[in-house]
Amino acid sequence: MKRIFEWLGIRMEKRPMRIAAKEGRITMSDWEKFEGFKKELLEENERKYGKEIREKYGEEAVARSYEKFKNMTPEQYEELTKLGNDILENLKEALLTGDPAGELAQKTAALHHRWLTFFWDSYSKEAHAGLADMYVADERFKAYYDKVAPGAAEFMRDAIYVYTGMKK
Repeated sequence: MKRIFEWLGIRMEKRPMRIAAKEGRITMSDWEKFEGFKKELLEENERKYGKEIREKYGEEAVARSYEKFKNMTPEQYEELTKLGNDILENLKEALLTGDPAGELAQKTAALHHRWLTFFWDSYSKEAHAGLADMYVADERFKAYYDKVAPGAAEFMRDAIYVYTGMKK
């Protein structure tokens, strides 16, 4: 879970509701904590990226993605978190092979496809390849993937190109 927050640029210790609950100023059920947590994540995402993602994907696509995230269950969120970790672990192993078309790299791209379905209401190979381009072009994403190892963002992009058949 921590890796997803790092990817989103969110520091957990600064969540106001979590602080209040921890200090005993309020009592929250697990469900309330989870709902508040999702709301805070979306608000943070909106502050950081709202304008940018609307320009790139449009108001309707962003609204659908946010709605999908809001409706996520704790079990789905746990699966999403596990997928995020699995992607990075597999990427690290795949990178050692040096082959973006290899079995490990393609497994990583397939996991990434599955991860996207938690946010996108419909999948397209073109959009997936476009996102892969952004992982290299945008320093925020490049830094996230390159924490795995130098060149990991480019390798991930290339693996997704092969996976989607959209190699450029």
